[in-house]
Amino acid sequence: MPHQHDHHRHEPSVAGSVAAITARAERVCQERGERLTPTRARVLELLAGSAQPLGAYDLIELLGTGDGRRPAPITVYRALDFLLGQGLAHRIESRNAFVACDHAHGHGDVAIFLLCESCGAAAEACGEDVGQHLATLARGAGFEPRGQFIEIAGLCAACRATGA
Repeated sequence: MPHQHDHHRHEPSVAGSVAAITARAERVCQERGERLTPTRARVLELLAGSAQPLGAYDLIELLGTGDGRRPAPITVYRALDFLLGQGLAHRIESRNAFVACDHAHGHGDVAIFLLCESCGAAAEACGEDVGQHLATLARGAGFEPRGQFIEIAGLCAACRATGA
């Protein structure tokens, strides 16, 4: 699959971006012979629709029905494991939370998470050049990188504008 240069995470509250992420997930699963079950799709929709990364227990609450029933934690963790394994979601280590991935990563790319310390928003940027440089450094030390993720904490443009 060719690398798509969609370097910034779409505004997650926009319905079109949620639909685009879901459509991409369906396409990826079909190409790989994998099944995007209703639960997996719903977890991905919730991640895509949130401006902040969501933890597993946040997802359990959001997946709960109006009568107070919630899915078992293992159900949500299995859906997250699937989405992570297919590259459809990422785990933000520092927050023990998850975000939907809105673009395909090329070989050697590094996912760079821009995390707002004020409002909690998370954005994803793709750093192809950064990833290639880090992979070269790692291999020079005899290390073979499996995945490359960088978290950068700071203030988003909206919080900077409001002086938060």
